[in-house]
Amino acid sequence: MNDWIAIGALALVGLLIPLAMMAVSYLLRPSVPETSKRATYESGEVPTGGTRIRFNIQYYMVALLFLVFDIETVLLFPWAVIYTDALAEYGLFYALGPMLLFVAILVVGLAWAWRNGAVQWAKSPQQVGTEGNRP
Repeated sequence: MNDWIAIGALALVGLLIPLAMMAVSYLLRPSVPETSKRATYESGEVPTGGTRIRFNIQYYMVALLFLVFDIETVLLFPWAVIYTDALAEYGLFYALGPMLLFVAILVVGLAWAWRNGAVQWAKSPQQVGTEGNRP
């Protein structure tokens, strides 16, 4: 049996099972339309105001930067553990080169985020006063 046939069959089964489960649940579910089901639930409190609130994008930027550099740490620790063995087996260029390239890409990303103000939480009074002078 060809390996690609097995991979295709697995992909087909992986798609068909969730689709079949959704179709069966759609056919068997009870349908009782009520307007109260579409109301916003506020932990038992009466909702006030609109449901659309504008959040500061800075929260998302900090979260994304945290994830990127958290994953960097997760990838650097195992490399640091096997570094001496890899250095003895492969040499300095092959042991250190890929990780230096990885860290360099992350440093470029951090510099880009820093330049665009993604890591700056609030503007200083000097920056607020000079914004009106820009062309």
